[in-house]
Amino acid sequence: MNKIVVRIEKSGNRYNAWDSDDNKYTSQIGTSTRKGAYEKGMALERREGKGGRIYWWKVPMDLYESTSAPVIDVSSIDVPEDHAEMLNFIHSSYKLKPEGLVMKELKWKYLVRSAVRGKNILMTGPAGCGKTMAAKSLVNSLDRPDFYFNLGATQDPRSSLIGNTHFDKKKGTYFSESLFVNAIRTPNAVILLDELSRAHPDAWNILMTVLDSGQRYLRLDEADGSETVEVAEGVTFVATANIGNEYTSTRVMDKALMDRFIIVEMDVLTDEEEFGLLTYMFPHVEPDLLKAISEISHTTRMESKNENGKLSNGISTRTSVEMAGLMYDGFGLDEASEVCVYPQFTDDGGMDSERTFIKQMVQKYIGDGSSDDLFNEDEIEDMDYAS
Repeated sequence: MNKIVVRIEKSGNRYNAWDSDDNKYTSQIGTSTRKGAYEKGMALERREGKGGRIYWWKVPMDLYESTSAPVIDVSSIDVPEDHAEMLNFIHSSYKLKPEGLVMKELKWKYLVRSAVRGKNILMTGPAGCGKTMAAKSLVNSLDRPDFYFNLGATQDPRSSLIGNTHFDKKKGTYFSESLFVNAIRTPNAVILLDELSRAHPDAWNILMTVLDSGQRYLRLDEADGSETVEVAEGVTFVATANIGNEYTSTRVMDKALMDRFIIVEMDVLTDEEEFGLLTYMFPHVEPDLLKAISEISHTTRMESKNENGKLSNGISTRTSVEMAGLMYDGFGLDEASEVCVYPQFTDDGGMDSERTFIKQMVQKYIGDGSSDDLFNEDEIEDMDYAS
């Protein structure tokens, strides 16, 4: 079945459905379905269920927009032919964005444009918002050689980025280059530097000349003669970073290092966007449960941003996806919250703790709002002792 996604437009009291080629699907979709999608600012995707039954499912508007990415008419623009091809690629690239990645069209195009122009890109945003997924999606869209380095897990930056000196009884002492050296020697490669903000400062110092547009080299100072390796033509670096005081495992990034990147900031999803993502990823989970996850997550994020909020951090999209996955595997909302959510919040302060607050919030979605059964006896004793 061909994929069809439609937008809903209101005309008087009627809600009409159109695809990106202006074909009308109003008569094929129930009135309440069309109205519900319009009121939530969502599109509808045609799907086929068991037995060939056709139904329409609410999806983020990004999915509709990806089916209608424009091709730029460059016939009236005085640019070289290769530039015209680049313009068309950039401005039609939104259809290459995977459906599971929620990212505004402008930012996706900016990401693609920066990559094809050979810019160093720094993806920023809170943990679990999709930075690494966006970076990997970019790599797949460009169809170029790619290399992945998790700098946050690197214990020995010099070994990982430059290489090691070894000793062999037959060869004697010899130098072995790192995979990173091979990566920067590969023309048109896309090199992903994940968790740059968690890297050791030695890694930052090594990368300074590599990322500088006026230098673009790496000195192998561990090797005999300290060979200098030039970064190959067309190599693009894409880094991810969590920036902010709330990320205690990260380091304050050097300003000189950050100046070597253009920054693409990932947006935190709204509850509706997150609901759309979860329904796309887990279409067989009850919508009410997915709605509860998205609303709980959104509320924690808003609460953590509030100056007088009850929470110091919000639930990430990564956690929301894990909770939905647990429900797909037969767990309840209460069980998913127990293992995924509660451990992220402190129980310091007893009944006034962050954990008490989040438990009360979750309880509204799994019961009648009563807090009588929120805690076991041991927890109650601990709270009484703390207070």
